[in-house]
Amino acid sequence: MSVRTDPLGQIMKNQFSLKHSLDLVAAIIAIVALLGVLQTFIIGRHFVIPTMLLVLAVFFGNLARCSMRGERWAKHVLFWIFFIAACHAFFALFWGVTPREILGDAFLFVYGAVFIIVGFLSWQYAKKNEILK
Repeated sequence: MSVRTDPLGQIMKNQFSLKHSLDLVAAIIAIVALLGVLQTFIIGRHFVIPTMLLVLAVFFGNLARCSMRGERWAKHVLFWIFFIAACHAFFALFWGVTPREILGDAFLFVYGAVFIIVGFLSWQYAKKNEILK
């Protein structure tokens, strides 16, 4: 009886782990930014805004690609970007005025969830990729 291995399934299983969590978040940001470029350029007929969204897409897309390849510098950059984002969400819980006005009663839930999720993912990412050693 022979055992058949599924290399694509194994690759996908390895990619969807806490070791690659921030890589995947960066890839999602890049995809959303690309969709924003298409929406603002084609539907909105704006020409300056898509350029800045394209910068965001290229930046996070390249970080995700390099990090998925195992390049340490990209993993460090992604960790620090998301660590600072978690710190921002934490301090906004106490001193954020404009987001509190925009979100109203949902502010604590949104920013609290962002802080917990991004903080957890950053902590696990650093631990799994040995960022802080």
